[in-house]
Amino acid sequence: MGGRRASRGGAWGGPSRRYRLHGPDGVAGEGAVESSRVSHEHGSALRATTILAVKRGGSVAVAGDGQVTVGDVVMKQRATKVRRLYHDQVLVGFAGAVADAFALFDKFERNLDKHQGQLLRAAVELGKEWRTDRYLRRLDAMLVVADAEQMLLLTGDGEIIEPDDDVCAIGSGGPFAHAAALALLAHTDLSAAEVARRGLEIAASLCIYTNDAITVQTVEPGPAGPGAPPPEVAKAADGTEPATG
Repeated sequence: MGGRRASRGGAWGGPSRRYRLHGPDGVAGEGAVESSRVSHEHGSALRATTILAVKRGGSVAVAGDGQVTVGDVVMKQRATKVRRLYHDQVLVGFAGAVADAFALFDKFERNLDKHQGQLLRAAVELGKEWRTDRYLRRLDAMLVVADAEQMLLLTGDGEIIEPDDDVCAIGSGGPFAHAAALALLAHTDLSAAEVARRGLEIAASLCIYTNDAITVQTVEPGPAGPGAPPPEVAKAADGTEPATG
């Protein structure tokens, strides 16, 4: 573990650093460290996915399963729920309605371009729009966004949460994936990508709305941009490339 003990916290409970929007200009100020828990108030939409983000040794990995569930029916098994933005330097994973998530992806990408890849600044702008815009307020999704330095959880009520323990998970299998990742970080030397994959595999074995067709994306510190080599994409459990859906 490199001398660091993983602490409890993040999206599913325990202390997290929380950023709130203040005033009409949407300036973010760092709030007090407090306990936070993302509820299941979004209902059945969250059953479509599990997303897990892990940071270790300068590397950040975001993993997502491939199952899309509508009611009690599995409609798709190899959907891709993790995308790369801003010259492949930023990873975004979503839980919730697919169309709503893509609309938020587009908004977030515009903010990233506007603020030259500054993750927190772009997240604050999206949170402000998401909370105040009449159309965006109706979008039913949650986002995990990360670059090589930082990961954030964005919710539809204007919250921007930065986990303390380098792990963030959302979706129906989020609690299982989060707990598994914390244990793996504390007791193994696995890389961020390996922890993310194994955490999702454990969640898939427990959550009926999560499967093992896992996509893992990683981002490393260092030069990146339009001329950088394409990043490696981890394949699904059966060795096939997951299809976007």
